[in-house]
Amino acid sequence: MPDASRPLRSLGFLTIGVFDADDPGPGHESTLRVIELGEQLGFDSAWVRHRHLQHGISSPVAILAAATQRTSRIALGTAVIPLGWENPLRLAEDLATVDLLSGGRLNPGLSVGPPMRWDDVKEALYPDTADAEDFSYERVERLLRMVRGEAVSPFSGTVGIEQFSDRVQPHAAGLAERLWYGGASLRSAQWAGEHAMSFLTSSVVKAEESEDFAEIQRSHVRRFREHHPLGDAARVSQGLVVVPTDTATPEQRARYEAYAESRLARTRTPQGPARMMFAPDLVGTSEQIAETLHAHAGFREVDEVAFALPFSFEHDDYVQILTDIATRLGPALGWSPAP
Repeated sequence: MPDASRPLRSLGFLTIGVFDADDPGPGHESTLRVIELGEQLGFDSAWVRHRHLQHGISSPVAILAAATQRTSRIALGTAVIPLGWENPLRLAEDLATVDLLSGGRLNPGLSVGPPMRWDDVKEALYPDTADAEDFSYERVERLLRMVRGEAVSPFSGTVGIEQFSDRVQPHAAGLAERLWYGGASLRSAQWAGEHAMSFLTSSVVKAEESEDFAEIQRSHVRRFREHHPLGDAARVSQGLVVVPTDTATPEQRARYEAYAESRLARTRTPQGPARMMFAPDLVGTSEQIAETLHAHAGFREVDEVAFALPFSFEHDDYVQILTDIATRLGPALGWSPAP
């Protein structure tokens, strides 16, 4: 029987926010309505992905700014903002502003590395500094220092009638303690722990010590906590694609199963020179998914999850999936909705 001795404490979901390139407004509105629904269903957190030059959310901070005005309780996160596309100082200003608008509910997830398709975008993104940009962990450390309120300028004072600060404004107290790192390797897990961040496990990981996805995810969680000041109390959120079918129509169920089947081959062996392993999508009844999760080595290490919504479904599909997660799957995992 599944081990339910550790009930799920925090249940979240993640969306990419797809839209029609010829009419992008409705897709963005759908994303906001999905976040509103998540709060109504009692979810603890809602997370948005980050996509550039694609038909998914390119500005999650702007989306979450809008979401702060349409929700009052649910935590709002990014999973994740690739810092290679960002100026850390400007991002620190934006994050602090949205955190204040939300009343302290923002949970920014971050990652580093060169931007995706770097050779194609570098001339547009950094036309004068592409060869000098630093895409290492130092880019995250810069953001951490700025969010914490460390000085970014040697000057503070008044010039004429204008007053200047030596640190990023506004300053959002507590935001630094809600920064997450999204990692897919043992090195990233260790770095996040050493820098006292929270950790977002990925549904795409490097096959380093194993070719079993669940074992890899477990090794990342354990490595992170081994190096975090809080040890086993350090926050980790697991990421997997989960699609319960309890109240799905026969047409929806068939479409969900076809979607998962089309993505299954890539989950069987490491992919590419980096040996990336993809998690299989979990499609089935809530009872079936709960049984699978209780036996999952990665899931057994955590009490927080942010289940990912599939990329290309319709708004009504997301309503059905989220409703089943909140009313059936969550309780089967020992979770209770927020009041």
